[in-house]
Amino acid sequence: MSGHRPQKPATQLVHAGRRSSEYHGVVNPPVLHASTILFESLADLEKAGSSAPGKVTYGRHGTPTRFLLEEAVAELEGGFGTLCVSSGVAAITNAILAFVKPGDHILVTDSTYYPTRSLCNTFLKRFGVETEYYDPAIGGDIAGLIRDNTAFVWCESPGSLTFEMQDIPAISAAARARGVKVLLDNTWASPLLCRPFDMGVDVSVQAGTKYIVGHSDVMLGTITTATEEDLLTIKKQIIISGDAVGPDDCYLAQRGLRTLGVRLRQHHESGIKVAQWLQTRPEVKRVLHPALPDDPGHAIWKRDFTGASGLFSFILKPVTKPQLANMVDHMDLFGMGFSWGGFESLILPSDPKNIRTATKWDEDGQLIRLHVGLEDTDDLIADLEAGLARLAKD
Repeated sequence: MSGHRPQKPATQLVHAGRRSSEYHGVVNPPVLHASTILFESLADLEKAGSSAPGKVTYGRHGTPTRFLLEEAVAELEGGFGTLCVSSGVAAITNAILAFVKPGDHILVTDSTYYPTRSLCNTFLKRFGVETEYYDPAIGGDIAGLIRDNTAFVWCESPGSLTFEMQDIPAISAAARARGVKVLLDNTWASPLLCRPFDMGVDVSVQAGTKYIVGHSDVMLGTITTATEEDLLTIKKQIIISGDAVGPDDCYLAQRGLRTLGVRLRQHHESGIKVAQWLQTRPEVKRVLHPALPDDPGHAIWKRDFTGASGLFSFILKPVTKPQLANMVDHMDLFGMGFSWGGFESLILPSDPKNIRTATKWDEDGQLIRLHVGLEDTDDLIADLEAGLARLAKD
């Protein structure tokens, strides 16, 4: 977009990563299927470095269908460049593996997404990387945990399931003072609601499966970096891992990206309305949503984010397993499923007690995560109201 006036996010969402003039004026980038790429000469073959961004050298390394999506995401997040991979977990794995070696120490928020914890506790441990989990509320005091062999600090704000907000600028400043990188899982906010590089982050990871795609039909991960050096480091790791994302999935992600702004506005509005209603219910002990004024992380959310997505949790007062089943087994609109970010509403009971190691989750009630979709909120509230009424049944 160089040479153009600065554009607001809603405009970027429509125009980033399109280049219609290069494709006969076609509005949407074409889907280019490829495995083999042919070269005109030995000289062309020899100079076609597989790790060079934007170069079509082999199908697994990408074609313009993927490159244009990467260009759009990088512009929206404010980073140097983006790499797309086959899933959010693939994005997490490749971003982490790019920066660690045996003997390293890494700092990971205790509120992190479980597959991130699983990678650290199994694969990384076997290869001699030590993971230390920290209190997500630590802020600038992370400085006291950084060692000479600390490779990076891993953040997620808000945290998975429990939605604690992290002071990313404070963490970034402390890490930068010691020459340590900061990696952030930015899936909840998408590239629209949080600008990680404005807060000092080095690498931003997203499960594009969620809000970028937005239609519950594509697996996709994105990794965006602040610098070219980090982009090339991660690119080499992705090539080694053999990860690839298909052009059809990139096309669908491009399509989803165009409506991200209007969808997120609705998710924000509907999510707040449902969360506020849940706060009035006698069956509910607490609602975990950083956009609510009484949430412990609200001040940080208000400072660093421009909106909220539709994902949050609430804690029921203690119930039995049969009572919980009575509620969730018979929902009409809230489906039970592990993903989120699509147009449909989801409900997922969970228990963080046995996951935490640096902090203690001592709530005695049942945690339930909701994704508030694009349905009418009155209908969603009626569905939850009927579900809460079923808790009274044994």
